[in-house]
Amino acid sequence: MKKLILVAALFIATSATMQAQLLQIGAKAGVNFANLSGTDIQTDAITSYHAGLVAEIKLLDRFSIQPELLYSTQGATYKNALGEFKDELGYLSIPVMAKIYLSDAFSLEVGPQASFLLSQKNDFDVKDAKTFDFALAAGLGFKITKNIFVQGRYGLGLTEISKEAKAKNSVFQLSAGFMF
Repeated sequence: MKKLILVAALFIATSATMQAQLLQIGAKAGVNFANLSGTDIQTDAITSYHAGLVAEIKLLDRFSIQPELLYSTQGATYKNALGEFKDELGYLSIPVMAKIYLSDAFSLEVGPQASFLLSQKNDFDVKDAKTFDFALAAGLGFKITKNIFVQGRYGLGLTEISKEAKAKNSVFQLSAGFMF
């Protein structure tokens, strides 16, 4: 009986160690440089933020899938004869990145991102704002240590943010994070 308990404990410990190597969970936050593209109106970028949870699922030695759950603010400012106006959109973003390791520390990341509009702060009335945004994202990652990382990413919106405006989100993100 003691041998059976010892074997079971060893099996559980080995499984937990293997699972820890295949899946890592962490948190990340950073700065957004967001603007709108595809619009006739001249817009300027806003500086905002993103923060949330990240996971890395190792599939091969140099290939992982990295799903994320982020709160991200995006938008733009524009000027006209009446003054300067700012539009800030708060999204729940779900990027799913394919992560290809170029070395032990550097990775290339590319994948789709679905975002759901949660809030909108603006100085002007945007009618018929769409509540769903789809984008493609690509960037680079660097592991400083086994647990600490930095990332740079560009996201190009593929859907228009409003039924009235022909504008799409465009955002450059710089992030830092920690894997547990």
